[in-house]
Amino acid sequence: MNLGTIFLASLLVENVVLMRFLALCSYVGMTSSVGQSVGMGFAVTFVTVLATAATWPIYHFILVPLGLEFLQILVFILVIASLVQLVEFYLKKNVPGLYAAMGIYLPLITTNCAILAVTFDNITKNYNLIQSIVYAVGVSAGYLLAMVLLAGVRDRIKTSPVPKFLQGTPILFVATGLITVAFMGFAGMIK
Repeated sequence: MNLGTIFLASLLVENVVLMRFLALCSYVGMTSSVGQSVGMGFAVTFVTVLATAATWPIYHFILVPLGLEFLQILVFILVIASLVQLVEFYLKKNVPGLYAAMGIYLPLITTNCAILAVTFDNITKNYNLIQSIVYAVGVSAGYLLAMVLLAGVRDRIKTSPVPKFLQGTPILFVATGLITVAFMGFAGMIK
């Protein structure tokens, strides 16, 4: 598979939020403003790409040769948790406003199922290191795109007459469903 196809497929066709329905907690929780969405998207991108760059060699050069593949979940989560701590320290020191806005969602990046899914996908899809990193960038860009799209929709919803029974989270899921239907149009794009 060429790198462009891997990137586009992970960005649009297999969008981690809109087509696979992973990472919905932060997707709903961190889209109240575009700035928060972008900040969370970049934090997840950083962790996802570095987690991929770290877990791929660990799996292929340590776990597999030693017959310890059964430890991959534990090892991958430890790597992701370490990277999240680096992001948390950086944001706390250099971007305290974003750090405060992210609140509980920042440490929850550790348990963001999209990041863990990328590390597993790279192994199950038998990608090499470069393909794995391109896939991680594509998934992260797809996550960021979904976050920014919902943040934009939420800005419009604030001034729209939403029926009482749909106000709050229900309208977010209706909007997400509509965005998802639009993304389904990309399904035939990559073969």
